Amino acid sequence: DIGPKTIELYAREIAGAKTILWNGPMGVFEIPDFSKGTFEIARAVAENRQCKSIIGGGDSVKAVKRAKLIDRVTFASTGGGASLEFLEGKELPGVAALAEK
Repeated sequence: DIGPKTIELYAREIAGAKTILWNGPMGVFEIPDFSKGTFEIARAVAENRQCKSIIGGGDSVKAVKRAKLIDRVTFASTGGGASLEFLEGKELPGVAALAEK
């Protein structure tokens, strides 16, 4: 998990962001002692109503759902690795197959 100073630093940056891409939880959020960072960051993302927020990866999406904030993000995808590859401009086989038809 991340500590209180890191939570504060990240939350401050998130508050002023216009676009947020989040891939991967801050800690083992399934264990209460290691969940605070993930849930605080989820709250910070949800509170920034001016930004476009993209959550990538099954664990991140699960954490944001568990925090009951999934309806406060712009887009959520359980395909974390695929999402990053798409943003990098790499060809995704499934998308390429659809484009051919």
